[in-house]
Amino acid sequence: MRYLAVLGRQPKISIVELESLYARVSPVDPEWRLAEFEIKTAAAPTLHRLGGSLKLAEELTEPIYEFLKSLPSDRKITLGVSDYSKGATAFRAQGEALKLKRFLAKSGRSVRVVPNKEAVISTATSYHNHLFTSTKIELIKYEKRFYRVIAVQDIDSYTKRDQARPARDAKVGMLPPKLAQILINLCGDLPQGARVLDPFCGTGVVLQEAALMGYTPYGTDINERMVEYSRKNLDWLRSAVCEGHHSRESGSLSKSNPSLCSGRDFDPAQPENTLEELVNPLTRQQTIITQGDATKFRWQPPIDAVACETYLGQPMSLPPAEIKLKQEKQVCKQIVLGFLKNLLEQIQSETPVTIAVPAWLRPDGHYERLNILDEIQNLGYNVKSFRNLGQEDLLYHRDGQVVAREIIALRKK
Repeated sequence: MRYLAVLGRQPKISIVELESLYARVSPVDPEWRLAEFEIKTAAAPTLHRLGGSLKLAEELTEPIYEFLKSLPSDRKITLGVSDYSKGATAFRAQGEALKLKRFLAKSGRSVRVVPNKEAVISTATSYHNHLFTSTKIELIKYEKRFYRVIAVQDIDSYTKRDQARPARDAKVGMLPPKLAQILINLCGDLPQGARVLDPFCGTGVVLQEAALMGYTPYGTDINERMVEYSRKNLDWLRSAVCEGHHSRESGSLSKSNPSLCSGRDFDPAQPENTLEELVNPLTRQQTIITQGDATKFRWQPPIDAVACETYLGQPMSLPPAEIKLKQEKQVCKQIVLGFLKNLLEQIQSETPVTIAVPAWLRPDGHYERLNILDEIQNLGYNVKSFRNLGQEDLLYHRDGQVVAREIIALRKK
């Protein structure tokens, strides 16, 4: 089955994430805003685990007007159109939506069109209008093809998982939950319950996302305060998931109390994960969070996958001077290579290891990297290659961000 993903602000990394999980991933448009991919199972892909994708859609196999005829005739239809075609404008997209509305109105249906401020309907508009149900529909148009949106990223859930956690520390950097998901997904489609290790767990963002994916989180950090932060945040996660589950059952789930599990359809025919499915990794399986130096620590086996943001150096608001950069690179390189050397003898061959390492903004606008791939391979790792992109594309940062993250996907030889 083929699906379409609407990619986020880091489209190249989003493509790599999809490629790590699904088959035959390929960009659709020249600007890399859309990507098609295949899955081998009958079940639809789950958007709530994809940090780099904003929407998921299915291609319409019948002509657009045949699809419209199949819509429920006894309920009001809400319709929006996002046009990704070359030269598309808000006026053209709105015109397409009004044309489809007129067709539906001729058959006696009541239709409301979502107004287009741009050629593409924003994720927030799609999500808050629930444009992924049987009667609230967003169509994606690309040239002559149409796709129907089946899931939209739950932006409220991501905000809650990022900003509502009780223990946060801006001084050690704020790993976005979306990036944590990407790091985990670059390890591949792991079996449920797989133990995912984060040796630099910080405040536990990777651990929380691993748990919500159904994996068993295992975290260590050299800083005892960070260990306590992670424990506190995973306790909060357990309570918040339980609260969201009971709110959903009672019908009281609202914008002020969003679910922590994002990207799901609100239709009763497509229920949310059960409480047991979400909390299982936190309650029934052994969750370990303990203090330990990643360059020396002996982790408890088994380790099924490793996903982490390593030490990124000191926080910076301006590009560092050359001598400062040289010092930072040396410290970061020593920690990263020391960690990978220590890890190597504790994992089995082909164990996936995904790390984020620092890259620094220079005055001319480019990012200087650690440039340690050769040394990593000499330790005994293979650097994973991707069909659509190369290592130079795997840089995650906001515009003007001084310390970026280079993502490196590895497998033990």
